[in-house]
Amino acid sequence: MDTTRLQDAYRALLDAAATVEEAGGGTAPPGEWNADQILAHVSLVTATTVTTASAIAAGANATYDNRIAGDTWTIDRLIELTGSSAALRERVAVQGEALCALGGPALSESELDTTVPARLLSGGAVMLDQPVRLRDLITGMAESEIPGHTDQLLALLSTT
Repeated sequence: MDTTRLQDAYRALLDAAATVEEAGGGTAPPGEWNADQILAHVSLVTATTVTTASAIAAGANATYDNRIAGDTWTIDRLIELTGSSAALRERVAVQGEALCALGGPALSESELDTTVPARLLSGGAVMLDQPVRLRDLITGMAESEIPGHTDQLLALLSTT
């Protein structure tokens, strides 16, 4: 599987996060996430996807459930654990590299086509609750999840 789009999506996200930080735009309007919260969410979603891919690579039963990635306490705890915006960006960068490696040369076509029970929520709404191929989860990260959060980060620039 070619992960060029996924690599590009992570690069754009991290560039946007750095731009927002340089502009002092880490403050979000009420009810919205700030830059660190967005990055912590992306880190948790990426970790969930890496976990699913790793389970498939190990021949274990795999599922995909992104609910923890939207949990405010978990997001804030991850921000606290990383200690800085720069460390959070580095964490996302390394996790993105790991996902690109797993989605690319590390897994066979058959593994990428493995179907897993999946539950995806966004803003408290169920977006998906059905089996999905691992390949489609990874493609969704590249085409929707990461670019969506890049746009979310860039929108913070208008609040500075």
